[in-house]
Amino acid sequence: MTTELITGIAELTTNAGSGPGDTDGNRITDAALVIEDGRIAWLGSASDAPDADVRTDVGGRAVLPGWVDTHTHLVFAGDRSAEFETRMAGGRYAAGGIATTVAATRAASEEQLVAGAKRLRAEALAQGTTFLEAKTGYALDVEGEARSARAAAEVADVVTFLGAHLVPAGVDRRDYLDLVTGPMLDAVVPFASYIDAFCEVGAFDVEESREVLLAGRAAGLGVRVHGNQLGESGGVRLAVELGAASVDHCNHLSDADVDLLAGSSTVATLLPACDLSTREPFPPARALVDAGAAIALATNCNPGTSYTTSLAYCVATAVLQMRLTIAEAVWAATRGAAVAVGREHGVDAVGSLRVGGRADLQVLDAPSVSHLAYRPGVPLTVGVWQRGERVASGASAVR
Repeated sequence: MTTELITGIAELTTNAGSGPGDTDGNRITDAALVIEDGRIAWLGSASDAPDADVRTDVGGRAVLPGWVDTHTHLVFAGDRSAEFETRMAGGRYAAGGIATTVAATRAASEEQLVAGAKRLRAEALAQGTTFLEAKTGYALDVEGEARSARAAAEVADVVTFLGAHLVPAGVDRRDYLDLVTGPMLDAVVPFASYIDAFCEVGAFDVEESREVLLAGRAAGLGVRVHGNQLGESGGVRLAVELGAASVDHCNHLSDADVDLLAGSSTVATLLPACDLSTREPFPPARALVDAGAAIALATNCNPGTSYTTSLAYCVATAVLQMRLTIAEAVWAATRGAAVAVGREHGVDAVGSLRVGGRADLQVLDAPSVSHLAYRPGVPLTVGVWQRGERVASGASAVR
């Protein structure tokens, strides 16, 4: 098996330590690493680097884990730029906006859905995202949700069933809940790992969300929650009660919500690109971290409220607007996100660089990860390795 030595690393962020504040455990300067059979075979000081079959010199650049994006809606059809323009002119986001996407997605073929999702996946990969989740939730009928789940499974690493995104127009609420927890759930279970519910005003209340999530759990799926995006919806309390892997959005949190998250294993996944687009207040990221809550950052890539695949953009926003440190934001978009999808440990672990772990990494055209926020908006990722294979190169490619 061919081995590859990557050297010339000015700063290697491993995120293999005990937390984002563990500088010694998370960062090595003047570093090198060896890839073999898709995994990290060795890493450490460049002066101690072993021989390898192939040598790649990144020329004094920074290397860090590939991004782990745990909240996307890649499977959709249609365009909502007019809605975005209206919102930027002063309109307010409401949960019912997805109806436009539902109509277009229902009309699309499975091949069209796969092609659109693959385009976005490739776009994300070129920007350093080596692992991502994708949700259903833009068809909202049995056939369409099954089609979406198959498309998501073809493109994403983890699939989440989000039939409880909205009650479609003209459908009785009780009938729709029975559909989501019965035939629709049965149709998507073979392709999904998690079930989710949009616990929010205009979508599903706490009791309805609990019913959906418990049905998914009984079918063998893990639990996630969209919660507290537009108000204190009770989504955070429900997520903690059910031991959900994550509760996503978290814009409107009481002190009690923060304390609940800090005392639980549920990850608060924050979606800053969405918050900019909807003009909702940012989540209290600093308060969550200071209280000891686990956080992740994700793009929420979707056509209505966050049409971006750039986790670097989210990291920069979290630093510049949400008062996270560089180390905290990078951790949240890698190791913290891995916790949110249960991929922090074991042979399939992502979000960190450690001996025996997957060789998912990216190279920045900068000497340090601090440039992600220091130079916001600049496409810094110039090399991406996924499972040990080089899969993308930027304009200033490494050699």
